[in-house]
Amino acid sequence: NLVDKESGGITQHIGAYRVAAKNRTITFIDTPGHEAFTQLRARGAKATDIVVLVVAADDGVMPQTKEAIDHAKAANVPIIVAINKVDKPDANIDRVKQQLSKENLLVEDWGGKTISVEVSAKERKNIGDLLEMILLLSDMQEIKANPKVPAQGVVLEARLDGQKGPLATVIVQQGTLAQGQAFVSGLTMGKVRAMFDEHGKVLKSAGPSVPVEIMGFDDVPVAGDPFQVMDDPNAAKLVVAYRKALAKRPETARDSGITLDDLFKKIEGGQAKELTLVLKGDVQGSVEVLSDVLPPLSTEKVKIKIVHAASGNISEADVILASASKAIVIGYNVKPSPKVLELAKKEDVEIRTYKIIYQLTDDLKKALIGLLEPVIKETFQGRAEVRKVFQIPKIGTIAGCYVQDGKITRNAEARVLRAR
Repeated sequence: NLVDKESGGITQHIGAYRVAAKNRTITFIDTPGHEAFTQLRARGAKATDIVVLVVAADDGVMPQTKEAIDHAKAANVPIIVAINKVDKPDANIDRVKQQLSKENLLVEDWGGKTISVEVSAKERKNIGDLLEMILLLSDMQEIKANPKVPAQGVVLEARLDGQKGPLATVIVQQGTLAQGQAFVSGLTMGKVRAMFDEHGKVLKSAGPSVPVEIMGFDDVPVAGDPFQVMDDPNAAKLVVAYRKALAKRPETARDSGITLDDLFKKIEGGQAKELTLVLKGDVQGSVEVLSDVLPPLSTEKVKIKIVHAASGNISEADVILASASKAIVIGYNVKPSPKVLELAKKEDVEIRTYKIIYQLTDDLKKALIGLLEPVIKETFQGRAEVRKVFQIPKIGTIAGCYVQDGKITRNAEARVLRAR
């Protein structure tokens, strides 16, 4: 009922809402995309207890569905599959279940453990059954919270309002949040001046699993930042000051990611028992071959696990997934863009690119037994974008370029990157 009030039928106001079922309340988080699971987890917050994966019965499992499955698995969250649009004449439910089985999601009526419900959002068919399954799984998982401890949660969305100032949607995970309490969230703090629910109603307090829009932040927080109530406002100031000082030294503020160079040391120290990979290739055929070839390279000490494999260029979403999963990004006949490289450096994620499959398999074998040779890193002195191409007789092709980063010098070698 809530989405009827929103533009285009999409929840834009708060990004989370509650539904009553069997005298209990279920909170749904409207994720802005499949990347949300790992973006939140990468910042140290687990925002969701259960993922409802919606698959259209007529379209089946699409590439974005596979990506969503990988992100949910990386966040280590149980999945319920809602097979939607079963009322359509071209709906093929068995095909969807078969496609899901290929993604290691075997539904219960096929002998697996994944709960699936056949629904029609338009006809409101079996929506009640879906809510019951969510409650059943939450009981099986023993999802509980303590309402009597100091409130803590996670920021889902944040924005700057012209009249109200910084606003953030927060979901309370433990404790009870009350008006007037001081809090810290990431690199900012504040005091709860007012709270609103998904209908814009003013709240005096909010318990576990209640999503609220909070007014009273000093600055706009970052989505995914943890939120915690502090008894002493002065202590909150000290915490934020310490975090800001720590943020200036990112190498000490976060755990370093894993690299092939230091993998053997971590194996010997008992720190690494699994080598996690995010695999991207130029074509789907290459990806399928690598997905079959790499896992068998596992040893008794270290298992190779591919959390995501797809064709296409290395994207920011791949880096975020690798950061959350402590994975290495492997690119086969693809190269990352400067923006992706910058994010990878920030998230401490190693990206390795290969053109020959044997070099890739050899590097993984050597890393597992500690014989990896020093990697030769390519550095650049400048990047430019081609704006116009001129054909000059007797001279050849001239590219009119705009320098975007660094500098371009005479006689320097250049590489052209296409289809980024």
